[in-house]
Amino acid sequence: MSRCNSGESPLDRFIAVVTWSISTVRPVIFGVAPYNPILGETHHVSRGNLNVLLEQVSHHPPVSALHATDEGENVEMIWCHHLTPKFYGTSVEAELHGKRVLKLQNHGETYVMNSPKVLIRFLPFPWADWVGNVRIQCQESGLEAELCYRNTSFLGRRGNQRSIKGKVFESSSLKTLYEIDGQWDRTVRMKNINNGKDTVIHNAKEVISGLRAPIVKDTREIWASESALVWSDVSRGILSKSWEKAKEAKKAVEEKQRELQRERESREENWVPKHFTVSHSKEGGWECSPIQKWVPEAPIIVPL
Repeated sequence: MSRCNSGESPLDRFIAVVTWSISTVRPVIFGVAPYNPILGETHHVSRGNLNVLLEQVSHHPPVSALHATDEGENVEMIWCHHLTPKFYGTSVEAELHGKRVLKLQNHGETYVMNSPKVLIRFLPFPWADWVGNVRIQCQESGLEAELCYRNTSFLGRRGNQRSIKGKVFESSSLKTLYEIDGQWDRTVRMKNINNGKDTVIHNAKEVISGLRAPIVKDTREIWASESALVWSDVSRGILSKSWEKAKEAKKAVEEKQRELQRERESREENWVPKHFTVSHSKEGGWECSPIQKWVPEAPIIVPL
């Protein structure tokens, strides 16, 4: 996210935000999900100066809140999101509701964007991937981008797999400035309409090869609600292929949550998120606001 902040002009920064948005898309792994987020579950991680905190702020429906900050760059992102599935016989389409709001506060710019949908097909063979339209807007600079994620045809025989097409344009005049084309899991190019210059803005292989597995810096500072701790026994069972142990560990986690829920109901207490204030309306959906201005450094870090 820091690269989004370093552009010299509003257009440079907007293109960097578009590139960052594309880079956050990862291939969906099709299969059975053994983890079911529990109420109040958190994930707190840092990479360099970027600190990220997620909290499960609702269980029915499942809603997650995210707050990411880089205090040195004065950058902040807030995202309250939840999935709603739609069933179509041989497929399921899950829409990811909730706007990602990225603030480059040194420049007084706010970028608002949605996310593509997850499409799961069962025939003629099972697969899952990202599809649909994404819109990125910056009111301060008057710039917008439209991105369209596509996959193969119904039979899986034609078309470009994991393709992305789009454009960057001026909000007021609708004048197209750049065209975007490529495969988001390989390379994505951007063409300057004015001079015809073509540039690679995203190379998935370089992005993914640069990722490192997170490590625990200080076990004493890990919260009891940390996702890695909550599901540690389940993970150990899966990694050792001890499926029965993983199943029993998952059952124990879920039963503990039911017990806590019964206790709250007996005391007529409502559960309240620890790190966010959350609201919901029929018009605006779910919205969250972080309680702290800056996310603190985490005991789990991703090496640079």
